[in-house]
Amino acid sequence: MTDLGDFGEFTADADDDSTAGGGTGAASTADDGPSADSADEFERTSVEPRGDDVGIGTICVSPGLRVAEDDDDTSLRAYVTRGNRSSIRIGSYLIASYPDGESLFCRITGLEYAQQYHADDATEIHARRAMRTDGVDEADYKFVASLEPVAILYDDSAEQSSASSRTQSGDDGELKRRMTDRVPKPQTVIERATDTEEIKTGLKMPDDGVFLGHLSVGGEKVQTAATPPTIDYRLKDDYAAGDPLVFRHTLIAGGTGSGKTHGAKNILRQYLADERRYPMEDGRSVQPAVVQFDPQDEYAQMHDDNPDLDDDFARRLDREGIAYGGHDDTTVFVPKVGSASYSADHHRAEQVEFTIPFTMVHENPWLVAGSGLNDNQYGALTSVLLPRFREQYGWDGTYDEFTTFLDDPALREELDESGRVHEATFDAVRRRVLGFDHVFDQDARPITDLVHEFVRPGGLSVVPTYHVNDTRATEAVVLALSSLVIDQKLSNDPTYDRIKETPLVLGMDEAHNFLTDADSVQAGKVIRKFTEAAKQGRKERLGLFLITQDPQDIDDAVFKQINTTIVLNLGDEDAIKSVNIPSNLESKVPYMEKGQMVVYSPDNSEPVELIGLPKCLTRHGRD
Repeated sequence: MTDLGDFGEFTADADDDSTAGGGTGAASTADDGPSADSADEFERTSVEPRGDDVGIGTICVSPGLRVAEDDDDTSLRAYVTRGNRSSIRIGSYLIASYPDGESLFCRITGLEYAQQYHADDATEIHARRAMRTDGVDEADYKFVASLEPVAILYDDSAEQSSASSRTQSGDDGELKRRMTDRVPKPQTVIERATDTEEIKTGLKMPDDGVFLGHLSVGGEKVQTAATPPTIDYRLKDDYAAGDPLVFRHTLIAGGTGSGKTHGAKNILRQYLADERRYPMEDGRSVQPAVVQFDPQDEYAQMHDDNPDLDDDFARRLDREGIAYGGHDDTTVFVPKVGSASYSADHHRAEQVEFTIPFTMVHENPWLVAGSGLNDNQYGALTSVLLPRFREQYGWDGTYDEFTTFLDDPALREELDESGRVHEATFDAVRRRVLGFDHVFDQDARPITDLVHEFVRPGGLSVVPTYHVNDTRATEAVVLALSSLVIDQKLSNDPTYDRIKETPLVLGMDEAHNFLTDADSVQAGKVIRKFTEAAKQGRKERLGLFLITQDPQDIDDAVFKQINTTIVLNLGDEDAIKSVNIPSNLESKVPYMEKGQMVVYSPDNSEPVELIGLPKCLTRHGRD
């Protein structure tokens, strides 16, 4: 049997010699005809068109060319030339121009090789030939990109010349976008989108606002011809462009090691910038206050500079208008819980110790319920026991006095005989309110006396709970302080004007621990409180800033009020499904590296992929 190596011995000259030996036809010529040598000399013609290529390929019609209202009926594909094939990636942004100066901004959603000729390359010969060569002859194949139309870009100037290029027309007026309502011409050249204005307009990204990161595709930053070459992504933060998105709430979801705390610090640092101010109803322009609950004791480091942030990196940040450096007005409010001690050798922020006064329970009775109460038990606590306690001890009664009050057997018997509280219900309430003696009324200043310091325009207040080993105590502290802030923000007759009159960002790390979907009465009360806060946040200038690695555990009522979702690497399928991002980005989440993120903020931009800053803008991590 002939080995495939025989193919290497074949030459065109050898074949010609063998046929010439037959002495027929083409070898015999007239005397005045061309010689045999001259007959073999052909004029060489280049198959390459003259001039330089523009773009990466052209819109092609053969696979179908159709733009429709239904995305499933849209068929838009482009042939990519050989020299550009290696650099093309799914998700890349492209531009196709119309003859009248408008442009189609689109995104690559699929890539495929198709047969150039009708041939079967699934054969032994093709396979072994490929195995014996170093490269691939792409001339045998077509490389086709499937495109998703994103928007039509057009110049809104009244006098637009149809002969002008899109860059020139962009100079005539403001570049705007509209839905895709026309099909591009066949053989239209497609180019990489490299103009910052085109990309930002096509993706509906604002020029100004709170910096989150740089636009990327497949983990690589999108490059432009501008300086700097990257494209900054920002959240709207000006009432001129609608309500600032900080007051329409933010969720950061990411697994351990995904960089969510790093990213959260960088975002919060922008809200603490000196120039960040919001107008109030009385005409004042006020810096926001940030209150951050910190279960891992990491955010107090925002007081200190990052020693790894060098001068070159700082100059880049200055050019892009990104706030950086430690925030001097950072105070750590340490909850006094029993004998737990707080260590602060990893930051230099000021520390203020506080306690939760039992008086706060009168407004939020669920704070003293350590485990689930049913409706009867909760009703007995709020409608009978607490009012009776106030009658005896006044509004300033302490937790110790309340437990003493419940230890009275005569009270238990009286309420049972009167039919107001069954003895079994009384006993159940008593069991559940015990065990908080190390939380309420400790040897420290009550938080209600520290409101003026706790909520400060331009100030960062961090509440660490890492040193508190009791989960019930941690929940009581976090929910007591967040309820204080929310109640005062939503009140028409607030006790503390400082809270009411200050724009406020309420940050909560490990939010799934406090806003989970549970069936207990007090959990329902908490969810309703935060849901109402989320609904009225725009009006009251209150923004929730939630951080979690288990977004699927956050109650839907709260989740539905979140406008900006930032998703870093998540490995859990249920967690990925719960964040409700588009499927094309959802598939990328498990493969994202540290600092890569997907941002889904419908009122700010199209869903996009970003890369956060490689360095934290404040101190981060422990030595």
